[in-house]
Amino acid sequence: MFVPLTEAVVDTCGGKAGALGALLRAGLPVPDGFVVSFAAYLAAVRDLDLGRFAGDPDAARRAIEARPLHATVLDALGRALGELGDPPVAVRSSAANEDTCLASAAGQHESFLAVHGVSEVAAAVRACWASLFSPRAIGYRDAFRDDQQSDDPAMAVIVQLHLDAEVSGVMFTPADPNEATGIEASWGLGPSVVEGKVTPDAYRVAKDGSVARTVADKRTRLDRRGTRLVISDVPTRTRNRPAIDDATATQLARLGAEIAAVLGGPQDVEWAIVDGRVWVLQARPVTAAPPPPASPSVASDTPAATLSGTPGSRGSVTGTARIVRGPGDFARVQPGDILVCPFTDPAWTPLLRIAAGVVTETGGVLSHAAIVAREHAIPAVLGVPNATSRLHDDSIITVDGTTGTVTATNA
Repeated sequence: MFVPLTEAVVDTCGGKAGALGALLRAGLPVPDGFVVSFAAYLAAVRDLDLGRFAGDPDAARRAIEARPLHATVLDALGRALGELGDPPVAVRSSAANEDTCLASAAGQHESFLAVHGVSEVAAAVRACWASLFSPRAIGYRDAFRDDQQSDDPAMAVIVQLHLDAEVSGVMFTPADPNEATGIEASWGLGPSVVEGKVTPDAYRVAKDGSVARTVADKRTRLDRRGTRLVISDVPTRTRNRPAIDDATATQLARLGAEIAAVLGGPQDVEWAIVDGRVWVLQARPVTAAPPPPASPSVASDTPAATLSGTPGSRGSVTGTARIVRGPGDFARVQPGDILVCPFTDPAWTPLLRIAAGVVTETGGVLSHAAIVAREHAIPAVLGVPNATSRLHDDSIITVDGTTGTVTATNA
C-alpha cells in the first residue's frame, strides 16, 4: 500500500505521483518521498461502505475524515516517515483521472504543506481522500467526464519532503520547440502563485535563450514557521525586484525541456528554489495553453474607460459584472455573469461552470483558476489592480481575454 516515489506509476499511484516517479527515474530533481497508493484508499472506503451515503457527498466526506487509519496502515506510515528522517512533509493528492491530457483537475483536490508527525500526516491523508467528494471536485468531474471515466474515483496520496522555498512558481513548456517557455515566479512557497493570491513576475524564454520579463509588485509571500504557514508582507525594497534572474529563467527552461521529453509532451510544471537549487514539485500535461502576452501597442491604444490586465483565457464576452469577494457572495452569481474578484481560490472553480468570464485583481496566467477558465473556454483577464472597486456590481462590462482588457459600458 506504500510505494517509494521513485517507483510510482500512474496505474497504482495516480497521474501526479506517476509523473514524479518517472522524473525521479530519469534523474531529475524531485524531493524524496513515498505514495499511499490507491490500494490503501480502496481498502479504507470498502470498510466504510460509502454506498450508504449515495447522493450525500458531504456525509461521505465527513465519514472519511473522521475514520482513523487502520493500525497496520498507521504503523506503515510511521515507518515510511521514519525512513525520510521524520521531517516536515508535503501531503498532496494524486487522484485517478487527475493530471491527464484531457483534464488537469488543477487545484480541485486537497494538498497540505508543513505537515509533521504521524497523526497529522494521517489526518492529511484522510483529508486528501475526502476531497474527492468536495463540491468543487464533483463539479469538475461532472464538467469534464468522458466515456472512459469511472463513476468510482480513487485517490492516492503523495508524501514528500517539504521544501522551504525562497522562490517558487510555475512553468509551461511549449508545444512547439520554436515557441517560448512561459515562467511565473514569486517569493516564498508556491501556493501564492498557483492559487492566484499574488501577481507573479512573468518570463518568456525564447528558443535562442533570450529572456523577456515583466516584473510584478509582489506584495505578500507564504512561508513555513514550524508547522504553520504564514503570510507576510514583502519588504518594499524587494517587492519590485525580479524573483529570478535571466540565467535562472534559462536554466528553468532547459529543465522544462527535459521534463517534457521524459513525459512526452508540453508540461505544466511547479518548481521551487532552495539554497540556489531548483526542484520540481509537480508536472502535468498542458490541457489549455494561455494566450500570448498583450502587445504594448494594445495597452497604449485602450480608451480611458478600459482597464488593462494580463490575458488569461482567450475570447471576448459582454455581461453583467458580479463582484465576488468571498464564499458569502457565491449565491449571488447567476449564469452568464462575469466574476470580478480579488483572486479565485480553487474552491471557487464551480462558479466557472456558470460564469461567462472572469476578472481578478491578482494572479498569473499559469494559476489554477486561469487553467480551469481555459478548460471551460471562458475569457479571463488577470491582475487588474483594484478591479472590485473600479468596476460596479450589475454594470455591463466587456472582457477580452485575448488582449487583457476590461471595458465598462455603463459604469
